[in-house]
Amino acid sequence: MRIKTPLPELGHTTKWLNSRPLSTKDLLNNKPVLVHFWSISCDLCERAIRQINQLRDDYGDAITILSVHMPRSEKDKDTGQIKKKARDHGITQPIAVDNDEEMTKAFRNRYVPAYYLFDASGRLRHYHSGSGGVNMLEKRIKRLLVN
Repeated sequence: MRIKTPLPELGHTTKWLNSRPLSTKDLLNNKPVLVHFWSISCDLCERAIRQINQLRDDYGDAITILSVHMPRSEKDKDTGQIKKKARDHGITQPIAVDNDEEMTKAFRNRYVPAYYLFDASGRLRHYHSGSGGVNMLEKRIKRLLVN
């Protein structure tokens, strides 16, 4: 995705955890939206989840966070294991379980962890994947909240 690209339609998702099924319109509430792709088989994701949870706690209702579980193998499609990992790591924000990779395709995402930060009007303002991506997010979030 390119900077200023609109937030894609969420489309079909295998299952939703911690939420009813959400649409793109549901996410856009005149506040920034962070979409975080992760996988239960990703070691980097486990470390990043703690930081995403900290952002969630620090910014509360000022931002919307959506976690998207992207399977990297058939074993990653076990909803029970996804629920367990989410519970173990304190993920309370909505989780889209993307076993059919519909959201992954809509975002043209190929990596986990990956972070897509959209402004209040739904335009992509920051993207990063891999290690270190979470560290840049807070500065970008603060910038969006000031504007």
